[in-house]
Amino acid sequence: MNMPLTPSSIAAPFGAYSHGVMGPSGGQIIVTSGQLGLAPDGTCPEGVKAQAEQCFANIDAILAAAGAGRDAVIRISAFVTRREDFPVYMAVRDAWLAEVAVKPASTLIIVTGFTREEFKVEVEVTAVKQG
Repeated sequence: MNMPLTPSSIAAPFGAYSHGVMGPSGGQIIVTSGQLGLAPDGTCPEGVKAQAEQCFANIDAILAAAGAGRDAVIRISAFVTRREDFPVYMAVRDAWLAEVAVKPASTLIIVTGFTREEFKVEVEVTAVKQG
């Protein structure tokens, strides 16, 4: 079981995340590449919401291939191209994590762009599958 690390000596998280997470002893690490909003057929939906949902669907597929689920995720790193997209991305992330008891550590960064102009968001995760 993942353990949240939120010491009382620092400010509480201001969102649905933990400041740190310690994975289970003896677990196997799963690291994804950054997932873009690309559907299995290679199409890319318009808009941050649809692209973020596709990013997380891709991550679900990768975790399933490793025999793990969302509760194994200990860190999310996400990248958006516009500050205005933070709330939309965060709503998708929070919905994806709604049933996860221990929220992972999370970072969200604004970038100038990705490899193709239509990409608006990219998400990568680190997970620990219990051994």
